[in-house]
Amino acid sequence: MLKRLRASKWLKAGALLVFLGFCIYGLVLEWPQVHRALYSLRWYTIVGSLLAAMASAGCMMLAWRRLLCDLGSKLPIPVAARVTFMAQLAKYVPGAVWSFAAQIELGHDYDVPRRRGAASVIVALAVAVGTGALLAAACLPFASPAVARQYLLLLAIVPVIAICLAPPLLHRLLNVALRVLRQEPLEQPLSWRGLAVATGLTVAGWLLLGLQVWLLLADMSKSSLSTVLIAVGAVALAWSLALLLIVFPGGIGAREVILVAALAPVLAPGAALAVALTARAVTTVSDLAWGGIGLSVARRSRSATAATSSVTSPHADAGRHVGKHRRATAGRYHNRQRIAADPADLAKVAGRPAGTAPS
Repeated sequence: MLKRLRASKWLKAGALLVFLGFCIYGLVLEWPQVHRALYSLRWYTIVGSLLAAMASAGCMMLAWRRLLCDLGSKLPIPVAARVTFMAQLAKYVPGAVWSFAAQIELGHDYDVPRRRGAASVIVALAVAVGTGALLAAACLPFASPAVARQYLLLLAIVPVIAICLAPPLLHRLLNVALRVLRQEPLEQPLSWRGLAVATGLTVAGWLLLGLQVWLLLADMSKSSLSTVLIAVGAVALAWSLALLLIVFPGGIGAREVILVAALAPVLAPGAALAVALTARAVTTVSDLAWGGIGLSVARRSRSATAATSSVTSPHADAGRHVGKHRRATAGRYHNRQRIAADPADLAKVAGRPAGTAPS
């Protein structure tokens, strides 16, 4: 059944509509409580929640960039932000493959080999799910044992992911995956240090997401250590499971259901649903804001490249390759700039000895 669901677009769309229908039905039933809870939120709480969500996304982006750098492709932070956040907008299309493919192709526009792009995204996803499950396992049993028992299967995958992330084994697994994707093997394995830095940044991202939800909780319930643990554990559990549910675009619906269940010890169902919906709206605004920043960075980069090209060589654009993805990459640009600046190289390209005049 699951195989047929993954293979058929219509079954995916049908499953999504049925699930969202139940979510809307639940929202209608709980609307009086949801309405009151939404009105209890202060504007500065929502702003603080948005800033926490954006900071979390920034940490996740830096974690992916560190993994990619460890594999041999070092992108400047603005470029990594552009690649990550523009690709993340594709996660709202059903099927996680679109966001995955977009990140690989946008990275390829900056001379990142597809095999490295694919490997870095796979490892970043594994690190996110593993650390999220670990945080849920660490926080929820103390704050909400009943919720933790419902998701023991997810918590059980933590040691499996930890073993698979050991660099020697991870390198072999990645090369097997690349072979399946018909890509060449990786030139070098991830280092322990690179993996540790990426893991630390990912954990920071999870904690900031917990802060996002805790700020909303603080307006609806008494703040305590238990509330903080529930916020962090609930977010880590809901987001980790949603990453695995590729049928639902951006985890829509599934993430909210899990979050409402995890918040049950401290909030009534209506208030918990209000928190989940507000967190979803805040996260969407964060994604759109980062996507806009990424688009702005791309435009500024293209303008700067065009201006520099026109100064260094009036005919620089004549040799520019314009393909399906408009690959005016940094490597090709620097080669053109060097040739235009060095007469000896111009002579080599023209096929005559340096210092002689063209016939």
